[in-house]
Amino acid sequence: MSTTRAVWLFVIALTAIRLSLLATTDLEFDEAHYWMWSERLAPAYFSKGPAIAFVIRASTALFGANEFGVRFFSPLLAAGTSLLLFYFSRRLFNATAGLWAVVALNATPIFNVGAFVMTIDSLSIFFWLAAMFTFWMAVEKSPRFSSWWPFTGLLIGFGFLSKYTNALELVSILLVLALAPRLRQEFRRPALYSLVGVFVICSIPPLVWNQQHAWITLAHLRSRGNLEHGFGVHPVEVLSFLGQHFLAYSPVLFLALAWGVIASWRRVNQQFKVLFLMWFGLPVFVFYLLLSVNKAAAPNWDGLAFLGFGLLALYFWWERFEDNVALRLGAVVAILIGLVMSVIALDTDLLRTAGYHFERNDPSDRMRGWKSATRALEKVRNELEAKLGQKLFLIADARDRASEISFYLRDKRVEGPGHPPAYIPESQDMVNQFSFWPRYDEFVELKPGIPRPEGETYTEENGINPFVGRDALFIRSGEKEQVPHNIRAAFQSTERVGTIEVSRYGKVIRTWQVFLCRNYRTLPL
Repeated sequence: MSTTRAVWLFVIALTAIRLSLLATTDLEFDEAHYWMWSERLAPAYFSKGPAIAFVIRASTALFGANEFGVRFFSPLLAAGTSLLLFYFSRRLFNATAGLWAVVALNATPIFNVGAFVMTIDSLSIFFWLAAMFTFWMAVEKSPRFSSWWPFTGLLIGFGFLSKYTNALELVSILLVLALAPRLRQEFRRPALYSLVGVFVICSIPPLVWNQQHAWITLAHLRSRGNLEHGFGVHPVEVLSFLGQHFLAYSPVLFLALAWGVIASWRRVNQQFKVLFLMWFGLPVFVFYLLLSVNKAAAPNWDGLAFLGFGLLALYFWWERFEDNVALRLGAVVAILIGLVMSVIALDTDLLRTAGYHFERNDPSDRMRGWKSATRALEKVRNELEAKLGQKLFLIADARDRASEISFYLRDKRVEGPGHPPAYIPESQDMVNQFSFWPRYDEFVELKPGIPRPEGETYTEENGINPFVGRDALFIRSGEKEQVPHNIRAAFQSTERVGTIEVSRYGKVIRTWQVFLCRNYRTLPL
């Protein structure tokens, strides 16, 4: 059997397994939030571009608003990334090296998690690798112009619409062209500018949206990088940033990758392959390493760097594999360790069956207990509505709970077009995407001929708030039995009416306090 056929069979079998597992857990809260985006399509969102929303909208249109429907494209994108990596590796090296690259990629814990949950990283990585491949094809044909140049710009644009970090691929391209003497002539040719032009066209929707919304994404990214209070030097944060990669990428695989990249530096100006792969990894990694001097970045933030770095490390070690049985054995052990860590990351119950008990929170709890808690909340709501004789609206204390509740409510009962099934507390700050959707603290225009509700005060906008006088349920996570000030001040009274607990293996994994809030009157100015 040929190596190419073996890779295809491996990827197809793995994709089938991943698809079969999609509905085995609840949605993680980012997935639930992105699903809410998909229900309210826009040119951009508070923190991200629109690609994730459109992709989830397509999959839920096919399979419904359920876990399988939301996650459907994640295993397919992982399969596409694996096949792209194989064909790129085969072009750079040979088919056997490509097989090793695919196996190592799919043994990496962070990639396996990304092949299960549907987040922006699945799209971002796919488009980054695709653009890297097509750019290689473009420079192979240099100095002749080819359609690979504008196509690369399109792929970078799609990546940018998925995750704004993908724009750094333009930096990689410019560095490769500037540092490879034979390619510097491309700065005087139209090919490069066709690439940039196509990218600019793709970037217009989120740029226009941000211009219309006070560049809110820039403020969010500054906050995400912990830069709103200035920049400090914290060496421990850098160590934390690097240390997290040993777990996310598997210790032995990450060590081999780091060794291969560092050892390849001396050849960066001697071999074009090394130069190319190095500069498709270094800009992203250095960017997040510098941010981590202030506050450690998450290990998935610089994931784009490890596509180029991974191929670079493969190139370094491949020259040594053929003559060293111990290295080949070590590679097999590294892959097996990665696979074991990947399986545990996706299903930590395997550790419980082996007798291990989690003292702290199980990382997989992020995908558990949401459906059960929401069903219990819905039961509380129905009982109180029957008792009070009126409909209650829902307010959750944070985006995560509001998103999960909105997804898992069987009777979503939205209050109007674009309204979420559950709100977050009113605030003058733009805190997340909920701030841009219809809110319970907003005044809406009173249509001509419709009498003003009794007791409604006049406003200069000639609007009314349809929630005034209504009761709500406020849901708060944790053990606290008090409501925050902005809820307490906006209602005539608040009363705790229940506690929802979801337990698993004798351990409470989710605790919600539920408060009945009577007679909404808007926050005083």
